[in-house]
Amino acid sequence: MTSSHPLSDGLCEPKFHEMALKKINEAIEATAKEGWRNVICFSGNRRGIDERVGMDNCVKALKQIVPVAEKANVILSMELLNSKVDHHDYMCDNTKWGVELVKRVGSGNFKLLYDIYHMQIMEGDVIRTIEKDHDAFGHYHTGGNPGRHELDETQELNYKAIAKAVADVGFQGYYAHEFIPVRDPLTSLNEAVELSIV
Repeated sequence: MTSSHPLSDGLCEPKFHEMALKKINEAIEATAKEGWRNVICFSGNRRGIDERVGMDNCVKALKQIVPVAEKANVILSMELLNSKVDHHDYMCDNTKWGVELVKRVGSGNFKLLYDIYHMQIMEGDVIRTIEKDHDAFGHYHTGGNPGRHELDETQELNYKAIAKAVADVGFQGYYAHEFIPVRDPLTSLNEAVELSIV
């Protein structure tokens, strides 16, 4: 997944549209040139903006850039992040809001990055959410909670069951490990991969 604009300066606030759309466009071009498929984008922080207004602002911006993604055969994915621990004030902090955004944009080239770590913090019910809303998800991130560390017995998520749920809905994209190891990184990565084989 290729990066684009700053996380806090996102699409929910019109004053950032010109900058964010320029960076997203550049990322789409670079990603397509390499034959890759995924570019990340962000709602940005609320800064007092009402959720409905923020939604309208995101739709307006995304409808300008999604045709570029469609032409380049690139998936633009907005990341769901927690606003409770790591990204205070972030707008796209729950699945319901994000899924509505996907519906309103109305393109197979715009989806959500369902970050399991972040959504466990915000709402839990991860497997049922994957089963219900998987059509809106173009990419997944993992991470242990609490702490965003290994996917092992020290945290509250059962990643074997989660990986099975992702596979069972027929997902064909990337299931990326995004955690901060507190042990040997390669050992931790190997364990995470083993937990993901279903």
